[in-house]
Amino acid sequence: MTDIIGYILITIGVLFNLFGCIGLVRFPDVYNRLQASTKCVTLGTILLLVGVALVSGSGAISAKALICAVFILVTSPTAAHAIAKGAHASGVELWENSVVDKYAEEIDKH
Repeated sequence: MTDIIGYILITIGVLFNLFGCIGLVRFPDVYNRLQASTKCVTLGTILLLVGVALVSGSGAISAKALICAVFILVTSPTAAHAIAKGAHASGVELWENSVVDKYAEEIDKH
């Protein structure tokens, strides 16, 4: 039963990674691409690693997969935030159809 759940999680994780990669290519600007790559690929990779941990059973592979999942959960959003803040600070423009820039509004307040 755990093998079936593991394979389902692996399949869902691969689909999320695929959708994140498609969003990375299709979205119009850096900020939208960062959202696609961070949210979809982080969730997809974590599901993939949890599925591998379930399929492999208890042992070294399972432990390594879970440690990698925690590492990705912590580092991926942090890196995306740093990249977005750096892109905004260096003057990368938003897409012309963007509605609001909350970060610029916060900077203008201070």
